[in-house]
Amino acid sequence: MLFEKVTMLCQDKNISIAKLERECEMGNGTVRGWKTSSPSIENLKKVADYFGITVDELISDVGGE
Repeated sequence: MLFEKVTMLCQDKNISIAKLERECEMGNGTVRGWKTSSPSIENLKKVADYFGITVDELISDVGGE
């Protein structure tokens, strides 16, 4: 699931999800909302850019775990 992947990336970088949301100029709770809904392409791009990966890398294996 995408939320778990983003959580893992945050843990690897030693940042909180809240910090990721602030750094990417997203609203508080945006990433947590991905547990039950799909993110916008714009937000996927922001998160991928933040971690220095492509959107494809960010969403790879999501749903196939």
